[in-house]
Amino acid sequence: MHLDHFITSALMVLIATSIAVALFKHFGLGSILGLLVAGIVVGPYSGGPYVTSHVEEVRHFTELGVVLLLFLIGLEMKPSRLWTMRREVFGLGLLQILVSGAAIGAYFYLFQPSWTSALLIGMTFALSSTALVLQLLQESGEINSRHGTAAFSILLMQDLAIVPLLALVPILSDTGQLSASVPLWQQFATVAGMLALIAIFGRYMLPYALHQLTVRGNKEGFFLVVMLAVFLAAWSMHYAGVSMALGAFIMGMLLSSSDYRLQVQASVEPYKGLLMSLFFVAVGMSIDLAALADQAGLFMQHILVIIALKFIVLLGLAMAFGYARPLAVRIALLLSQGGEFGFVLFGSAKALQVISDETFVLAVGVISVSMVLTPLALRAADSISEMMAKKNPARDPAPQTALDIPEENAQGRVIIGGFGRVGYTVATLLQARGIPFIAFDTNPTHIAKGQEHNMPVLYGDVGDPHLLHAMHMEQASLVVMTIDHTPSALRAISHIRSDYPDVPIISRARDLKSCHDLYKAGATHAFPEAMESSLHLGGEALKMINVEESVVDQLLDAVRHADYQSLVTDGSASRQQGAQTESEARRHTEKSTV
Repeated sequence: MHLDHFITSALMVLIATSIAVALFKHFGLGSILGLLVAGIVVGPYSGGPYVTSHVEEVRHFTELGVVLLLFLIGLEMKPSRLWTMRREVFGLGLLQILVSGAAIGAYFYLFQPSWTSALLIGMTFALSSTALVLQLLQESGEINSRHGTAAFSILLMQDLAIVPLLALVPILSDTGQLSASVPLWQQFATVAGMLALIAIFGRYMLPYALHQLTVRGNKEGFFLVVMLAVFLAAWSMHYAGVSMALGAFIMGMLLSSSDYRLQVQASVEPYKGLLMSLFFVAVGMSIDLAALADQAGLFMQHILVIIALKFIVLLGLAMAFGYARPLAVRIALLLSQGGEFGFVLFGSAKALQVISDETFVLAVGVISVSMVLTPLALRAADSISEMMAKKNPARDPAPQTALDIPEENAQGRVIIGGFGRVGYTVATLLQARGIPFIAFDTNPTHIAKGQEHNMPVLYGDVGDPHLLHAMHMEQASLVVMTIDHTPSALRAISHIRSDYPDVPIISRARDLKSCHDLYKAGATHAFPEAMESSLHLGGEALKMINVEESVVDQLLDAVRHADYQSLVTDGSASRQQGAQTESEARRHTEKSTV
C-alpha cells in the first residue's frame, strides 16, 4: 500500500467514524452501532469510495483488539472469582451452546443438503460476539452486574467450545484431510501444552521481568514486556487451534493478583480502545449489501429466526438457573447475535466444502447484521423499561450487584500518591482509624514495605490518566499527594483536577515555590515541608521559653494564612511581611484575651 493511499484511507476512516459515533452517541444509540455503520460506509460494498477490498485481512488484524479486551477482563477476574462462576460457565454456558445449536441446526436442516452441515451451522450460530457484548457491558457499566457476570460466563464457555468445533469441521468434511493429519487427541494435547506454557510464563517469568524493569524505572520496557506476554499467550492458543482471546484472558487472570495490575491495565487500555474501534469498523465493512439484497427475503428470515431461537433458549435457561425475568431478558438480548469467531468457522467450512459459497456469504451477513441489531434491541428494551417504570413508580427494582466486587471499587476511599516516608505516615494514620485507602508508588522497595504491614500498596504512576480511570478516581473521597518530585506531582494533580474536578487534593511541597505551583495545578491544599518543619521547630522553642500555647498556635496559623511569606528571607520586603504577620498574630491574641 502506497503512503498516499494509506493516508487517504486513514482520513476516510477517521471522518466516517467521527461523524457516525458523534451522531449515534447523540441519539443515545451508543458508539458501537456508529462504528458498525461507519464500516458499512467505507467498505467495498457500499457503492462509493472505499478504504480497501481486503476486508478479511483488516478484520484479522483488528481482532487483536478483542485479544486486548479479554486480557483486561482477565486482569479483573481472580481465579477465586472464576471458581464461583463455575455453575454459570459449565452449566448455563454449556446448555446454551447445545440447546441453541440443536434448535438452529434443526432450522437450517430445511435448507442444507445434509444434517452434518446443518449441525455445524447451528453450533456456529450458537456462539455470540465476545467483543460486542463485553464492549456494551463496559460502556453501560454493567460488566460487574449479575446479568453481566452471567453473560461473561456464557461467553467464556463459548470460547472453550471453539476447540471441539474446529475439530468438528474437518470430521464433517468429505475430504477428511485435516481429520487424518491432526487427530483429536493430538489437538487436545497441544492445547494442554500451550496452557502449561502460558501458566509458567505468566506465573513465574513475567512477574520477575516486570519487577526488574520497575526497579530500573524502565517504563517503555515494562509496556513492551506486557504486550509480549499478551500476544505470546494469544499466539499459543492460536497455534493450538483455540481462540486467541482465551489465551489473553488466561494471561490476564494470572496477573490479576499482581501488584502491577492497575498499571498494566492503564498501559494497555488506550491500544485496546483503538483496535476495538477498528474491529467494529471491519465488521461493518464485511457486510456485502448487494449479495444480501439478491436474497433479501431469505436473509431477513435467517436473521429473525436465529435471533428469536437464541433469545427463547437463553431466556428459558437463565430463568431456570434462578435469574429474575428482567435479568433473563437482558442476558438473552445481549447474547442473541452471531459471534466473530463464526467468520473463522464458516471460512474453514467453506474451504473444506462443508458449506457452499452462497451459504458462506449469507452466514457472514447474518453475523454482521445481527451485531448491528443488538445495540438497537437493547436501546429499545431500555426505553420500554423506562416507560414501565414511569407507569409503576411505587416499586423500585432491586439493585444489581456483582458476585465479587473488587476492593478497588470501594466507595469513599483515600488515594495516596507515593508511598515513601510521608506516604507511609499518612497510610498508618488512616489505617489506625479504619479509613479505606489505596496507595500507588513506582518504587518496588516502597511497595514491599507497605505489603509487609498489610497495606494496599500497588505499582502505578498516579500521573497516568488511564491509571486514574482504572482506579475509579471519581469514587475517591480524597487524594493525598506525597510525591517529592514536584514535576510528577504537578502532572498528576493537573490530570486529576481536569478529569475529576470534585475530588479534593492535598499535597506535599518541597518549598514555597513548589507550593504555589501545586495550587495553580489544582491542589486544594499544599504544605511546604521545609516551612512546616521550621514552624514546628520555632513553635516548640517558644513553648519551651514559657510562651502560652494558644499564642504560639495563633502565631503559626497567622503565618500559614499569610502563605508563609514571613519565613521567606529575601530582604526588606520579607521583613515587612514578617512584621505584618506578627502584628496580625498579636491582634488575634488580644481579641482572644478579651
